[in-house]
This record gives sequence, structure tokens and C-alpha cells, in this order.
Amino acid sequence: MSTAVSFLPSAASTNQDAEIRRVFERQREAALRLRASTAEERKAKIRRLKDAVLAHAEDIRRAGEADFKKPPAEVELTEILPVVAEANDALRKLKKWMKPMRVWPSRAAVGLKAWVQYQPKGRCLIISPWNYPVNLSFGPLVSALAAGNAAILKPSEMTPNLSAVMVKIVREVFPEDEVAIFEGDARVAQALLELPFDHIFFTGSPAIGKVVMAAAAKHLASVTLELGGKSPTIIDETADLKAAARNILWGKFTNDGQTCIAPDYIYVHATVKEAFVQHCRQTLEASYGADPQAWKRSPYLARIVNARHTARIKALLDDARARGARVLTGGEVDESACYVAPTLLDGIPEDAKIMEEEIFGPLLPIIAYDDLDEVIRRINAQPKPLALYIWSRNRAHIDKVMTLTSSGGACINNTVVHFLHGNLPFGGVNNSGIGNAHGHWGFKAFSHERAVVRTRIPLAAMFFPPYTDWTRRIARLLIKTV
Repeated sequence: MSTAVSFLPSAASTNQDAEIRRVFERQREAALRLRASTAEERKAKIRRLKDAVLAHAEDIRRAGEADFKKPPAEVELTEILPVVAEANDALRKLKKWMKPMRVWPSRAAVGLKAWVQYQPKGRCLIISPWNYPVNLSFGPLVSALAAGNAAILKPSEMTPNLSAVMVKIVREVFPEDEVAIFEGDARVAQALLELPFDHIFFTGSPAIGKVVMAAAAKHLASVTLELGGKSPTIIDETADLKAAARNILWGKFTNDGQTCIAPDYIYVHATVKEAFVQHCRQTLEASYGADPQAWKRSPYLARIVNARHTARIKALLDDARARGARVLTGGEVDESACYVAPTLLDGIPEDAKIMEEEIFGPLLPIIAYDDLDEVIRRINAQPKPLALYIWSRNRAHIDKVMTLTSSGGACINNTVVHFLHGNLPFGGVNNSGIGNAHGHWGFKAFSHERAVVRTRIPLAAMFFPPYTDWTRRIARLLIKTV
């Protein structure tokens, strides 16, 4: 999205920019109209979106296969299921969410009736990534519709088949003045970011998140940034190693590691490291086949999204090896097929690039440790991650990690499942994100919480000028009692 390079826009890009501005202007009146939309009207839109996703489920499965050989079960579990769950949650609870929240008067506000009114923010922009395009486009859209907004979606150009299905769904279900969608590369995103949206919901990397936030600042637009980072996993000497291996490798290698909350690297206690690695090997064989050749043929492994990202992951692997890291299992890369084998790494030096960059691929560093305090120190020395995972049966260890670290979310003896818990906020902290999504939290992200007071007893008149000794005595009394 950089603007550092100047270029002469083509006629096609000029026409698309004009089309974007035309739709954006059309949504102005719609956004004003939608402020008065009822719960039933909003629910009808969400229901139509859910029904369309289900009606196009086979199209979505085929598109996932075409874009990066995503297994049908993963399409259903990670693309369709989260959207349906988000929609059903809103359909069940929207009337309650929309209801004004009554608040009791504070001591300084005696005589006032007060409540919080949830208003739509207006025109919203949703920019979604390529790793889970349907999920991370339509999930936020459900929240935007629940809050009563108009929206424009910008999916990633890296998954063109899934984007095409989403375009078809949006244009079948919604008039463009309420929900529109634009395909294209970073230049299209840049054109959208130049417009004064009322709220921007972005899912992607921290680097691009900074670009989005800077663009939003020009218009003082609010933002929700769902970013990423290097999510650590800790396995102590009391952990159930078999369960940990199966669960962590599922969370890591689903979507071929291209998941923002995938375990990025593991700290495992030195006394159980070899046993844990053996459980990992057994899990890989049970999941994908008896040997690395079978893994490549497995229908249960997705591929890296494109050649550029494959080369990036290979460069991380090559750098780690050059610095002395050992491949415990896996290690094969076929750039022509965008294939990187599920790979476990040992002996990674701290200055390896793989320990500095978010991997976003099927490479899993495993690091032995002896001192939990040192592990916590190393985690806290890095930017705050989107997720943190600990496997332990020791309550003191769990409490120490939960208290002394910071992350967007966390799981104890589990991995990634907090994303599907609709009653929890999902979001990052600092480098891994700003704001929350899902369920009521998503509704609030797309809503303005308007403070409203209504006078019952006009006590404020006591403080109107001219000020008297009586005014000052009342003020001093309030200072003592509030």
C-alpha cells in the first residue's frame, strides 16, 4: 500500500476509483437511513447472508481447493462454520444487544436519568486477508449489519476464486448502497483508505495495520485492527504430552500454518522434550501418512498461497539451517507446487530470522528450557502476541504465565479454539491488534456507545452564576461526598 512510487493511473484504475467514490457516496444516504433500522430488519439481512453462504457452500469448497488446495473439511470448519456461528449468535441476541443500557446515577449526577444508546457508526470499510477470506470478510460483516451500518468489503487479491464467490454472494444479497465489494490489489485498498469512512475493520499483518491506522487518522476514523505476531506455546514438565502434540500440530498445520493465531514456536521443558518430539512424529504419521513422501500426497494438507510466500518461508528455513538449526522432521520444499512440508526444528539460535518474523507457514521451532522465569522474560522481550498457549497440570505455573505475560487471547491446555468462542472478545493488544471482534464485542466495535441523560430533577440550577457562598458550600459538600 506504499505511496512512495508514483505512477500514471490506467484508464481502468481511474474508472474503478470513480466507481468506488460513486458507491461510497451512495452509502451516505443509506447509512443515515439505517440509523433507524429495527432489530428485525437487521436480522433479515444477516439471515439472507447466512443462507447465501450455505447455498454457495460447494462453490466455496471448490474455490478453496482452487486457490491453495484447502481440504474440504478445513473449508467447512474454518470458513463456513465461523460465519454461520457468528450469524446465528447475532440472530439470537441482537434485540438484547440493541436495547439501551440503563445506568444508575453517580453521586455527582443525582436527578438525572441516564442510559447508553447503541448507534451505528455509519459507513464502514472491511479489509480482509487471504488466509481465511470468507470467514474474515463475512464474520465482521455480520457485526457491521447487526450494528446497523453500511459497508464496503475489500477481499485479498491472492485468493481470486474465493473472492469471486464472495462477490457473487454480496451482489446477490445486498443493494450496493448497503453492502458493496471491490476486488483488486493494494492500489484498490489505498483508494478506499483515502475515503472518510466512519470505521475501518482490518485483518492482516502489523506492518499493514500501521498503514491502515495512519490512513484512518487523517479522517479520525475509528479502527479495529486484527493483526498477528509470534504466538508462543509453553509445555512444562507436567503436561499431557500426547494431547499437547496432537492439539498443537492441529492448530499449527491447519491451513498449512497460514493462521494468525497458530502456535509460532514452542518452549518445552528439557526433561520432556524428546518424548514430546516423539509424540509429534507419531501425530504427523497418523494425520498425513507414514513418511514425508506421503505427506506431500496427503489430501489433508493445504498449500502455501502463492510462490512468493513459498519462497519467503523457504528463506526462513534456509537461514535457520545456515545458522545451525536441525530439522527433526520434514524440511522438504517444492516451490513449483507451493509445498512446504510440516517441519519441526531444533537448535534454533535466537538471531535466526525465524525467531524474529511471524512464520505464517508449516515450520515449528521447538526450544528446550529449564527455567520458566527465563521463558517468560523472553516472551515479554518480544512484541505482545495475538495468542499464547500453555500446556501444564501445575496451577502455579499456569497462574504465573497468565499473570506475567500479555497477549490478545490465551488457551490453557488447548490451542486456537478461543477464536470460535462467540461469548469471548477476540482481538490483539498493541502490536497484535486494537479492539475486539465476535458476538457482542463485534456489535460494539461497529457501534457508537452514545451517552444520554434526561433531567428528572434540575439540580444543576444550584450551580448557575452568579456564584454565592451557598454555591461554594454545596460544591465543598459534593467534593467530600462524591
